[in-house]
Amino acid sequence: MSKLRLGLALTGSYCSFSKLEAVLPALCEAFDVLPIFSENALRDSRFGDGRTWLDRLETASGREAVTTIADAEPLGPGNRLDVLAVIPCTGNTLAKLSHGVTDSAVTMAAKGHLRNGKPLVLGVSTNDGLGASAENIGRLLVRRHIYFVPFGQDDPAAKPTSLSLDYARIVPAVTAAYEGRQIQPILV
Repeated sequence: MSKLRLGLALTGSYCSFSKLEAVLPALCEAFDVLPIFSENALRDSRFGDGRTWLDRLETASGREAVTTIADAEPLGPGNRLDVLAVIPCTGNTLAKLSHGVTDSAVTMAAKGHLRNGKPLVLGVSTNDGLGASAENIGRLLVRRHIYFVPFGQDDPAAKPTSLSLDYARIVPAVTAAYEGRQIQPILV
């Protein structure tokens, strides 16, 4: 059997990119990865410049990244992905997905992918996960075809509302989502 086609969509949780990079070899070995970048993920930050992260993901995957709404739009109608994973998924992106806002390459890819009834995997990474974003996480937890990489508080003492995904569980979470299952436990 050929590898699952995984859209790996990055949003602007810049501090998480190095964590994702650490598991990228395992992702590229397990799946045929198509990188997708939100416009915010392409911006420079104190954690590096967006172009460097784009180059790293394109090199690891061997595929040119999708970076615009126009380039993301054909993914759904073309049925080009088996699973779409938004990792890291910021509070901003959680809100957009929860409320049907389609204003970036990532949200456009998600809209088309969900329209096909295919699994969308979210890897939460937000400083307000137990604050303002908690409502959106709750709304998305009950939606059909949406799955989560297990997540938990990443620094309860210094950042009591911050949540982050368990990067070591991305591959099993994506595989389970493809099979129509939510990997358990969700909260770690």
